[in-house]
Amino acid sequence: MAEFVDFTSEAFFRDPQAGVASLRAVGPVVATKFPIVGRVWVTTTYEAAARVLKDSALFTLRREGGVLVGLPWWMPKFIATFANNMLTMDEPDHTRLRSIVDEAFRRRAVLDMEPHIRAIADRLADELFAVGSRADLVQRYARMLPLAVICELLGLPPADRPKFIAWANSIANLTSALGFLRLISGMMRMRRYLKARLQVAREQGGEGLIAELVRVEKEGGRITPDEMVSMVFLLLGAGSETTTHLISGSVFELLKDPVRRDWLAADWSRAGLAVEEFLRFVSPVQFSKPRYVRQDVDLEGVKLKKGDRVMAMIVAANLDKEANECPERLDLERRPNRHLSFGTGIHFCLGHQLARIEGICALQALFTRWPALKLAVEPSQIHWRRRPGIRMIAELPVVAGV
Repeated sequence: MAEFVDFTSEAFFRDPQAGVASLRAVGPVVATKFPIVGRVWVTTTYEAAARVLKDSALFTLRREGGVLVGLPWWMPKFIATFANNMLTMDEPDHTRLRSIVDEAFRRRAVLDMEPHIRAIADRLADELFAVGSRADLVQRYARMLPLAVICELLGLPPADRPKFIAWANSIANLTSALGFLRLISGMMRMRRYLKARLQVAREQGGEGLIAELVRVEKEGGRITPDEMVSMVFLLLGAGSETTTHLISGSVFELLKDPVRRDWLAADWSRAGLAVEEFLRFVSPVQFSKPRYVRQDVDLEGVKLKKGDRVMAMIVAANLDKEANECPERLDLERRPNRHLSFGTGIHFCLGHQLARIEGICALQALFTRWPALKLAVEPSQIHWRRRPGIRMIAELPVVAGV
């Protein structure tokens, strides 16, 4: 019998620990239902999640024949094309595509971008209250910073940024199959746009990751035109959406407890440790993509059959007391910090360095410019979007304070 937890409920996002505890009480792997995906096993421990993510031969993203697990039959063909990226590929295609984007990233020297990212964060912090004494930190800061960074990294024109903001907002509102259908026309326009930008890079060259990807393509990198579009789409989305919710979730936790905010602001060399703990505690990405079980297997004492589907529950792994002492407590000095917020195995997050840098720069710039920043409402009035698998604050109203 399947256990039921509403993974899109306000209660689950407000207090993931309660939902995780109820599932973990059943076992390390639990049968349940997940929105859009349907019936699926989910892991509730660090070790079970890590095994699902690491054993890419036993737990695959595609069935025999290459069909993507969890892709509904009614999905339009062009959406399926978008889904054909390295995040949804098994070996050997994953390594083929990952090596191409790894090479492009190496050429861009992401770590050297920190001063520029800090400058962007400083500018956005300065402009936070430009249109009023109360601001939504999600839309005016947490979304704008990673979006600005990834657009510059890709080499996309600043004048086109409103298109990406509108697209990011539509993705954030994706909470159901009906919402997905509403998104289709926007994704069709985005596909046409990205194809055009790639063609410009092929014909004229340029700066940024898109131009670097085209150079790798011309040098013999084995990638199809559709895969190139999907790659840029993935980098644009993955490079902005989850970091948005890391930043907003981190700020929310600091504003709930000014003592923590003041402790961090007293010595910004602590920011790296703090961001690592926010990655674990906020857990913006709460689940992996569903995997197909290739053969009967005993997973942490639970028997899964060939053909079953399983998802690694990242938030449960991050709240497992076997991985971290007192995981229910936000500890900005936590060492060691065993979390799976960037995944593990062959699909370990390509942008992990960039996300960490953006998180550090975002917090330092914001609280340096606005040291008395406060919530404009009570914490109990903050709400989360009903987006399965992603923990995202819908709106975070703040005032400058005194």
